Amino acid sequence: MRIFDEFKKFAMRGNVVDLAIGVVIGAAFTGIVNSLVKDVIMPPIGLALGGIDFANFFITLKGPHLATLAEAQKAAAVTLNYGAFINTIINFLIVALALFLLIRSINRLTTPETPAEAAEAAPPAPPEEVLLLREIRDSLKAQSR
Repeated sequence: MRIFDEFKKFAMRGNVVDLAIGVVIGAAFTGIVNSLVKDVIMPPIGLALGGIDFANFFITLKGPHLATLAEAQKAAAVTLNYGAFINTIINFLIVALALFLLIRSINRLTTPETPAEAAEAAPPAPPEEVLLLREIRDSLKAQSR
């Protein structure tokens, strides 16, 4: 029973709950970015390249050489799908850029913007009496050695 209590305490920490929320939001965000890349960004790039679809960039390693990846897969050909890899790299770069911009915006909201605000956020200096007592303590420690 003690292990269960420890696990419950661990699982209910703020970090674990925050991580779980981040994973769920990240999965939803990935779906949005995948759609953005597939449905919005890649069609104009393909059009600029003469109507070529990156998903159909592949090399047939074994089997019949067909025009599209779907046909090659249907014919059970062994293919190297580098077009899908290009799509995945573009997805990653867009996700990384979006996360960078999001975190940058959050950091701007949470960090002080002016030096005056930064000075307000810094802890106040200890009173002169405390500084004097610290000097006496340090002096006594040095003498006892």
